[in-house]
This record gives sequence, structure tokens and C-alpha cells, in this order.
Amino acid sequence: MREHDRPVPRLVPHADDDRLAEDTARRILEVLERAQDERGEATIALTGGSMGTRVIREVATHPDAQLVDWSRVNVWWSDERFLPGADPERNGVQAADAWNESLALTWDRVHPVAGADEIDTVDAAAADYREELAAAAAAEDSPTGLPHVDLALLSLGPDTHVASLFAGRQDVLRHDEPVFAVRDSPKPPPERVTMSLATINSADRVWLLVSGAAKADALAHIRRETSPVAAPGSAVRGMHETLWLVTEDALPGVPQDPAEDIG
Repeated sequence: MREHDRPVPRLVPHADDDRLAEDTARRILEVLERAQDERGEATIALTGGSMGTRVIREVATHPDAQLVDWSRVNVWWSDERFLPGADPERNGVQAADAWNESLALTWDRVHPVAGADEIDTVDAAAADYREELAAAAAAEDSPTGLPHVDLALLSLGPDTHVASLFAGRQDVLRHDEPVFAVRDSPKPPPERVTMSLATINSADRVWLLVSGAAKADALAHIRRETSPVAAPGSAVRGMHETLWLVTEDALPGVPQDPAEDIG
């Protein structure tokens, strides 16, 4: 599917952080349950950040979480900090801390990025993650070389970055590798592993979380900007759906959208 054939992003405001986290959790559970009904399994790519972690906690404690067979859910991360595996700043560690252990994941289906105490370099960690993606794609007999991802959940940074794709950097446009190393991130730590924009956009659905007045300028920027380098968040597009899930203080004066079923 060509980029211009994809559905345009739909902006969905929420009254506050609580409503954003609760609504997003409900939506995630609906997507996972439907995917399992259709394909027998479900796959999600998670994000970090305070709201991303809060959404994971809401998913784990939601009354409808029991409707999903968590043993058949595949979990990836769109990016990760290259730090020791148990470092509390890692997205995977924060997600694990937010998770409800009574919802039993199959750990072979959970794919953390290798930590700095497990592998020698950030480049090796990126290569290792590429191999994991390729193995999952081969197991699915995927013609794209990537596993089927039902949903990629992202957070918008105040500089419009998503995953570890930062504004003003040409590596946002990299298509040569589905996952690559970032060695000089403008946010600490400097070394990270990130999915490429093309890999993120291979997901059926891409949802972008935008929470708080501090993100208002970034949201305004991606709404008017079409250059991925100038504003990476403007370029995320799911194959079948893109949602910008925002709090009203990031977009003052915009009324709440009516409730809609996941399409």
C-alpha cells in the first residue's frame, strides 16, 4: 500500500490523562481480542514514556483484560535505551513493572531488546533485534520480511520525535534496515535501538499518544508539518488506521469525539 492510500490520521481528544489512559486501554483490548478471533494470535509494538507505561498499567488492570488470551500475544518494542537489561530507565523494565503477572504472557513471545550487559554494542543489539523480527516473519511466512503487527503504540515527544526517531536527523528516512542503532540521541542516554519509520508504519494500526499542555506545540507542529525529518510524528501512518489520542490541554477548545468502534 502506498503512503497516500492510507487513511489520514483521526484526532481523538480526551478530557484528561485518566480518560486517555482508560480509553486507550479499552481500545487496545478490543484490537487484541479481535486479532485473536481472526488470526489466532495478536501482536503489539509498545512504547515507553510516562503515558505509554500508564496505558500498559491500565490494560493490565482493566476488567476486560481477561477476555484476551495473553499466552497468544506477541510483544515488541518500537525502541529501547541501550542500558543494562534491568535498568529502570529501559522501556521494557517499566512495562514489566506496570504489568499484572496474573495475565500470563508466553515469554518466548515477548521480545525485549538486548541490554548493554547482555551484548557488546548498540549495533549488535540492533542486529540482534533485526534477526528476531526476521525469524518471526519467517515463522509467519510473511512476504514483507516483518511480522504482522496489529497495533504500534507510540508517544509523541515535545520535539515531535517518536520511538528514537528525532527531528532534524536524516536517519528518520532510513529504509535500509528495519531496526537500527542510534549513537548520539539528543536525549540521554545517547545510545538506543529503534524501529525505522517504515517498520512502524507496517503495522495495521498506529496510535500516537499526546498528553499534557507541554505537548501542545508538538501536536500543532505535526498537524501542519508533512516532512518526516522536520517532524517525525507527522509521518506515522498505520496500514488501516492512524489515531492521534490526545488530552484536551494539548489541543484547547476541541470537543470530545463521539465514541466509535475500532474499525
